[in-house]
Amino acid sequence: MASVLLIDDEPVFAGSMARYLEKEGFDVIVAGTGGEGIARFKSDQPEVVLLDLRLPDVDGFEICRQLRARSDTPIIILSARDDEADKVLGLELGADDYATKTMTPRELLARIRAISRRVARQDVPEDAVIHLGEYEVDRRAHQVFGPDRTVIDLTHKEFDLLAFLSSQPGVAHEREHLFNEVWHQEGLGSSRTIDAHVVSIRSKLPGIQIASIRGVGYRLELD
Repeated sequence: MASVLLIDDEPVFAGSMARYLEKEGFDVIVAGTGGEGIARFKSDQPEVVLLDLRLPDVDGFEICRQLRARSDTPIIILSARDDEADKVLGLELGADDYATKTMTPRELLARIRAISRRVARQDVPEDAVIHLGEYEVDRRAHQVFGPDRTVIDLTHKEFDLLAFLSSQPGVAHEREHLFNEVWHQEGLGSSRTIDAHVVSIRSKLPGIQIASIRGVGYRLELD
């Protein structure tokens, strides 16, 4: 039985959503505050997190940042607002999806299952290591190693973006295509999101060349 951690301080919404998901075969853990959510995440190790943005103790975006720093567990942000700025920020912080509370339980269930299937399909070969000059992109360990096997600190989505670009060196990718492939959010792309992640990757791995293609997007180049 897949486990879902629902971090939400609205008892009516949390209760009804938990009951619906349990009927669909999920083991649901409910936390009413950000602090409790972090604690339950550590102790219960859920397979999916549903995270409300408006929590009584800690901002939901901060909880998203903390969870992503700890784990690659899929995070779906829940919000009462359909606000583009919130969507962009949440995705930049590492969330995998963004859903409004006006969404039907059936649609939210479909998104949970879709994310679960994507995670289950990530069967990476043992030798899935890409060499980029002095760097190694290890897709199984989900880490980038620099000289002397030092670990480069990348966020979850920074790694995913780098891994995708490095899997097809020399190929120019449109920003929307990168967003769809890395964030799996067709139609929700933002040039700001992609650009911010590329800038961060460049600063952390100065030896890797990610070229800006004017009017198109980005291309990873090899010497």
